[in-house]
Amino acid sequence: MIKSSNSALYLLSCLTVLLLLPVPSLSADPDQLQDFCVADLKASMSINGFPCKPASKVSASDFFFDLSKEGVTNTSNLNFSITSANVLTFPAVNTLGIAMNRVDYGPGGLNPPHSHPRASESGVIIKGRVLVGFVTTQNVYYSKVLKPGEIFVIPRGLVHFQKNVGKGKALAYTSFNSHLPGAVILATTLFGSQPSMPNEVLTQAFRVEDSVINTMKSKFGS
Repeated sequence: MIKSSNSALYLLSCLTVLLLLPVPSLSADPDQLQDFCVADLKASMSINGFPCKPASKVSASDFFFDLSKEGVTNTSNLNFSITSANVLTFPAVNTLGIAMNRVDYGPGGLNPPHSHPRASESGVIIKGRVLVGFVTTQNVYYSKVLKPGEIFVIPRGLVHFQKNVGKGKALAYTSFNSHLPGAVILATTLFGSQPSMPNEVLTQAFRVEDSVINTMKSKFGS
């Protein structure tokens, strides 16, 4: 009886330790097993990432990327522009768990409410005054107007935005702990999906009439 009890206790202890150990598959990106793995974006197959370009075909230029050029902000009513340095545009970050964006804001420019499903975000304001805000899973809203040299952090998966509240242009650089953080833009996701999300779902969720949903969909091309 004592031997059986000790065995059960030992098994329980082992299970507890296993549960407390970090699980690699839950990390933002897998750890690299070599010095670098410049992504081969033309490969015919990829499994949760990109295969490595043969080292013989890697050059110095693969490891450098230009974020110095101002983006064009007046292409939409949001009046902002994002230049991304993620694995799709900067293949050298493949498997490294990092990416960056340059975010340019025209006067009143808005990076609309969105979330990053695969990464936390940090950023620094370079020019202008930018209102940065996010909402927690408990529906608590945090925000602050930031000046040049001030930084912010957005926990992974939380809905957030940035808006230029200064008199002129604004500029920020942001970084992520994933080589492809992804972006779920709320308005586009809900009202611009293809195929279109059913009106009966949206009218019930937002407690509005069918005509309101149709108007919103028409603005996002759904």
